[in-house]
Amino acid sequence: MPTEDAQPIYDPSGFPLVILASTSPRRRMLFERAGIEHMVCPGGVDDGELNSGKVDPEQWVGSLAYYKAASSVESLDESVPTGAVVLGADTVCIYQGEIIGQPVDREDAGRILRLMRGVSHEVLTGVAIICPETGRREIFVDRSTITLGEITDEQIETYLDTGNWKGKAGAYNITERLAAGWAIEFVGDESSIVGLPMTRTLDRILAFAQN
Repeated sequence: MPTEDAQPIYDPSGFPLVILASTSPRRRMLFERAGIEHMVCPGGVDDGELNSGKVDPEQWVGSLAYYKAASSVESLDESVPTGAVVLGADTVCIYQGEIIGQPVDREDAGRILRLMRGVSHEVLTGVAIICPETGRREIFVDRSTITLGEITDEQIETYLDTGNWKGKAGAYNITERLAAGWAIEFVGDESSIVGLPMTRTLDRILAFAQN
């Protein structure tokens, strides 16, 4: 069963400007819903070209989040207001110890979904917060467990035809698939599975800005 994650009410005026080191529409949507002032400034990192090798998954996803944030910091100019923070994030699925990122094509997306149906896998989201003025940083990793039910081949093929698997770790977005009626159970923060653990992230940004 999902863990309750009732997002607390925040006063947007108490937050610094958040610079998202990502073009992810899902992460931007989460900030828009929270009413937190933000802007998008992605760095020059293409994680699709990187190979994790035998690195520990938590170290990998945390490092990628920091790498993205640091790359964004390097691209900022003097127009960024004082006190702004840069936020980088990365999400991967872990199945039987193997890191599963974004599918490279339709065939790969189908392979991933068939591999994980009927069993549990983990989703790790790494988050990095950097102060562009001082270089001060904070990195943490959020973990969730997801069980895909017995999704039929027909459901998978219909979904693959939509192209919605593109750019998504594990080839799916949990909110979309739950709305579509897929049998999914999870333990953790749904927003973290989507791409950013919002309650935890907003708490960390507030604490970071006040230190």
